[in-house]
Amino acid sequence: MGSLKVCTGTTVSATQAHPLHTLHPLRRTLFNRVFASVYACAILALVYHHVLTLFNCTNVASFSVTLSFLLSDLVLAFMWVTTQSCHMRPVHRKEYPENLEKIMKPSDFPALDVFICTADPYKEPPINVVNTALSVMAYDYPKEKVSVYVSDDGGSALTLFAFMEAAKFASHWLPFCWQKNIMVRSPEVYFSTLNHCWCSETEKIKALYESMKFRVEHVVETGKVSDEYINEDEEREAFNKWTDGFTRQDHPTVIQVLLENIKDRDITGHLLPNLIYVSRQKSKTSRHNFKAGALNTLLRVSAVMTNAPIVLTLDCDMYSNDPKTPLRVLCYVCDSATRSDLAYIQFPQRFRGLNKNDMYASEIKRLFEINFLGFDGLKGPNYVGTGAFFCRRAFFGDPSTFMSPEIPQLHPNHAVDKPLKSPSILSLAHQVAGCNYENQTNWGSKIGFRYGSLVEDYYTGYRLHCEGWRSIFCHPERPAFYGDAPIALIDLINQNKRWAIGLLEVTFSKYSTLTFGIRRIGLMGLSYAHYSCWPIWAIPATVYAFLPQLALFKGVSIFPKVSEPWFLLYSFLFIGAYAKDCLEFILEGSTFRKWWNDQRIWMIRGLTCFLFGSIEYLLQSFGISASGFNVTSKVLDDELSKRYEQEIFEFGVPSPMFVTLATAAIINLFSFFKGFLDIISGNNMEGLFLQMILAGFLTVNCLPIYEAMFLRVDKGKMPTKITLISTFLAGALYAAASLIF
Repeated sequence: MGSLKVCTGTTVSATQAHPLHTLHPLRRTLFNRVFASVYACAILALVYHHVLTLFNCTNVASFSVTLSFLLSDLVLAFMWVTTQSCHMRPVHRKEYPENLEKIMKPSDFPALDVFICTADPYKEPPINVVNTALSVMAYDYPKEKVSVYVSDDGGSALTLFAFMEAAKFASHWLPFCWQKNIMVRSPEVYFSTLNHCWCSETEKIKALYESMKFRVEHVVETGKVSDEYINEDEEREAFNKWTDGFTRQDHPTVIQVLLENIKDRDITGHLLPNLIYVSRQKSKTSRHNFKAGALNTLLRVSAVMTNAPIVLTLDCDMYSNDPKTPLRVLCYVCDSATRSDLAYIQFPQRFRGLNKNDMYASEIKRLFEINFLGFDGLKGPNYVGTGAFFCRRAFFGDPSTFMSPEIPQLHPNHAVDKPLKSPSILSLAHQVAGCNYENQTNWGSKIGFRYGSLVEDYYTGYRLHCEGWRSIFCHPERPAFYGDAPIALIDLINQNKRWAIGLLEVTFSKYSTLTFGIRRIGLMGLSYAHYSCWPIWAIPATVYAFLPQLALFKGVSIFPKVSEPWFLLYSFLFIGAYAKDCLEFILEGSTFRKWWNDQRIWMIRGLTCFLFGSIEYLLQSFGISASGFNVTSKVLDDELSKRYEQEIFEFGVPSPMFVTLATAAIINLFSFFKGFLDIISGNNMEGLFLQMILAGFLTVNCLPIYEAMFLRVDKGKMPTKITLISTFLAGALYAAASLIF
């Protein structure tokens, strides 16, 4: 492996006997390539069939229907082609953190800055954010090298109070974790499990945690920090910044050093990590660039205060599940063979509390695991917004050309030689957190996290890869992080609609994945194009959810008959795609039921968030509407949680996105039964077979929707007005079908 040079400048060496990591291609690579070749030929044959049919159309109606299927299948073909780059060279990596101590000392480990972003204390409960921070503060890593920065983009005194309480509790919790060597270091998760030993010390720590949790939740419930909870003058001075004119959209910078690793100690006398609260300045007249803007503020503030060469970004609900995760990162960061052009190490997103069969496909297994294995064989996985360890240098130009920041204190090699609370440090930190600081600078365009899309994580990773950087997918057996997934369908599709708008912003930007990306990074650009074009999945999803079924209802055949050779082509394309997808899920440790739920959610996305996201982006492009960043709620409702555990879909909110979904469900149900009656009557069974299969397939997928529309009486049922509107629209579509077919 050669020599290793860590960030401190100390040179160490590794031998083949003590490797830090290994890489192995997946055995199914050859099968992937052979299948892709055969499937590509089948797609070309399908396009030929559509074109042939198009030229033989005798009227406008048949021409329009055939053209619709041609367009839909071209979109599906494009999506399939672009995703094949993820299957050409999938790889598995393995790290050996136990070998680190054989080649370097902990004192030589690079420092680590952790960024945790939150924006709303009512949608993202501060006690959850506190648990995330405590879990990473308790890493098995030199404490003097860890600094945790919490960005509060909501500018809430409630969040600051929660972290003041967390700083006090940390002096008890951290030594408890190290002494007991526990693996799960989120106190909420640890105390809610049954697989830990109870003793007097555990009971004492739990009592301290419950007391802290009560105070934090009480403050959030009342909406203010009362005087009874403020014990020190320094705390009172901090809360005095929240004056009558202080709002979440308009307020000055607030930076509060809650723990400082040169003076604050735990109950055993050991130093604690740094803990810093940051709420950047906001003004109604300035752009804030959502989460990307908050992360860039943390990048600058941390550069002024600690400037660690490694930066970890975490969602506020994504707690650490393995205290040795940073050591896995060092296996790559400190290897000279991978370090020179390494931008970040990405861990997969994993979620706790998923129901047995993951009915909302919240694992997003295809994105976070299956495709990432293929990305890793190219230039590495895209950045997913959390669970990523960055090399700070990657934010300043490409691997060979350094982009200098506007002041030397932001340089990634700048050495901070003053305490966090020194006046000069705090003054400069407030300055770089100002709302106008980025004006006339390269921040967001060529430096830092990139602006220009609601999906700042995807866009930042894409731009870094285009600049020549690489990334690595680290997928250990024990998940490094766990987070909370949406347990209501409306939260899921609202989140996905925001993604759809952001992805289209990238697709039609100066740095479009279809042009700039493919030209710069080849196969990797195809992979990025696949994701940026996710929203156009709405086209084939809508066409195949309605047109064949409306024709079936009228007894009109639009697909090849069973006796025709083209029938075999359609069958192969359908069965081949689904069978291979299911096989990949199972090979990566999933189940058939989870795969089935995943493909159902893809149908739902196509008819809801992708469709409406595309429409909203189009309107936004003409200046008709503007999208904003909506925080996904992390608050759990008991009744909703119970229905989720029972795998009952949640439709309780009367969203317009449910209208298209419910309309498609009604169309497929009635068309299937009408077609079934025609077939048993002996009418055109051969010609309607494929349409019957499609309608039956979608009808089975829609079973939870029928239950919500017609059988349930709980709060999560489909709202009555959505059912009525959808029924009316279905009737109107059937009437229109009479004119077309």
